[in-house]
Amino acid sequence: MDSVASDAVASDTVASDTVASDTVASDTVIEPWRTVAEEGAQDWQLDHTRAPVATKIVVAGGFGVGKTTLVGSVSEITPLRTEALMTQASEDTDDLTATPDKLTTTVAMDFGRITLDDDLVLYLFGTPGQQRFWFMWDDLVRGAIGAVVLADTRRLDECFAALDYFESCGLPYVVAVNHFEGTEEFTAEDVREALTVPEGIPVLIMDARRRIPVVETLLALVGHALELTPA
Repeated sequence: MDSVASDAVASDTVASDTVASDTVASDTVIEPWRTVAEEGAQDWQLDHTRAPVATKIVVAGGFGVGKTTLVGSVSEITPLRTEALMTQASEDTDDLTATPDKLTTTVAMDFGRITLDDDLVLYLFGTPGQQRFWFMWDDLVRGAIGAVVLADTRRLDECFAALDYFESCGLPYVVAVNHFEGTEEFTAEDVREALTVPEGIPVLIMDARRRIPVVETLLALVGHALELTPA
């Protein structure tokens, strides 16, 4: 009798240990899964009680001014690019004097994303610069809160099309002068005067290859757009 009772107790103990073991194993499997899923996530991504504010920004300017570079320098995702090799026909059409080493051109758009201030997400859409692709601008600017007009001081005249377009459709914009190495430096006021940019519209000198100046440019645009938004 004692032997039977002892065996029963031992069996219960084994069963209990098995259940405990299964519980631990289950916890061990689930917890690392949660850690992996949340690894690299930002605070707003883990807080399901609020959603980030997503906004759209257009990056425009002349051919070879640095739009693709700007989007790529700040995007937290791999940028979507629609680059095509320059052909003899395009070389005969596009002015390559200031960009003799340029081998590709954007034929549709550039796309990137950057998160600012924890819960502000900017979606960046770079427009193609050549006149033959301007018909796409109406689609690319739809829903945007503002635009960055990139300028090259060697070819300031190529900015006028973008400036006129955004003025005509009432979209807030800032002018960002992408300073290329080896070119003459000008002040923001010099550029404002040359492009007849109205007072109150930010004009910045920056380097599209560097993240911080690009982020500062985007913040300037967001601030400018908010100032123009009716309360």
